[in-house]
Amino acid sequence: MRAMSTSTPASGSATLAGPDLERALEAHRRELTGYCYRMLGSGSESEDAVQETMVRAWRAIDSFEGRSSLRSWLYRIANNVCVDMLRSPQRRARPMEMGPSTRVIDVVLGEPSPEHAFVQPVADERVIPVGGDPAEVSAMRDSIRLAFVAALQHLPPRQRSVLILCEVLRWQASEVAELLDTSVASVNSALQRARATLASVQGEHLDSTVDPEHQALLERYVDAFQRYDMDALVELLRDDVVLSMPPYDLWLQGPQEVADWFVTPDAIKCKGGRLVPISVNGTAGFGNYRLTRPGVWEPFGIQVLEVAGGRIVGHHNFLYPELFAEFGLPDRIEE
Repeated sequence: MRAMSTSTPASGSATLAGPDLERALEAHRRELTGYCYRMLGSGSESEDAVQETMVRAWRAIDSFEGRSSLRSWLYRIANNVCVDMLRSPQRRARPMEMGPSTRVIDVVLGEPSPEHAFVQPVADERVIPVGGDPAEVSAMRDSIRLAFVAALQHLPPRQRSVLILCEVLRWQASEVAELLDTSVASVNSALQRARATLASVQGEHLDSTVDPEHQALLERYVDAFQRYDMDALVELLRDDVVLSMPPYDLWLQGPQEVADWFVTPDAIKCKGGRLVPISVNGTAGFGNYRLTRPGVWEPFGIQVLEVAGGRIVGHHNFLYPELFAEFGLPDRIEE
């Protein structure tokens, strides 16, 4: 993953109060949400963590003496909040980490797994400044890919914090050591171990979403999916394409398996649906609306498409209609 060129913390900050304090705290909300999302693997949990960070900061502002920047102080609080939330022994994962792939002929959906079992998607604009410098935005998008966020969950909280702060946010080891109340040597050691772990679990590099060929592929995908033309859809898939659908832990692999799945009784409800484009986890995605009655489509799932080498390699469906509001999507489409 390419590191982003986010500026490192500055020192010195006057104590704030009232509306000035509120504005100062809100100015850091998005980047803190991004940090918490990478730590926790859930958009809703990251929002909760940032809100708790703001509450703690507001209550403790009288103890903030300006020896570090307000930004550094907020990151310290946010990190502590995240570590507290990560005390559960179960880590969030992707279905592909939970067991082998399943053939369509053997699929039994069964009971859905709890939401906290899976890494959840997040809207780009909630965690990165999408209108910034294109090179920096591209690097930031790499740092919120589903595969990267899932890989981070393999790390113990301290290593996770160190890697995000050093590799993603470009903080100096000395600054990270101060934030975590540890030594520079300890930070460097944790960073080395974290890098070794991530090297074995990260996914491949995805195509840029601003590439004209990528946009053309998406247009072909929308056309094929909304017409429910499985032959046209298969042409867009790489031979090792993966389809997943949290909250179910099963996953499928291969173009024909994907096509066969979409015509099963469980999936045929997508036929006649509508797709609304979104920017999600640094890549392209769609709100998938299901036709519920003539002229009315209602939320069904959030699709995250991963594209590499001009072909779709990941088709991830998060079947949580409640996520649509987090992406600013309407609660229904009417013809």
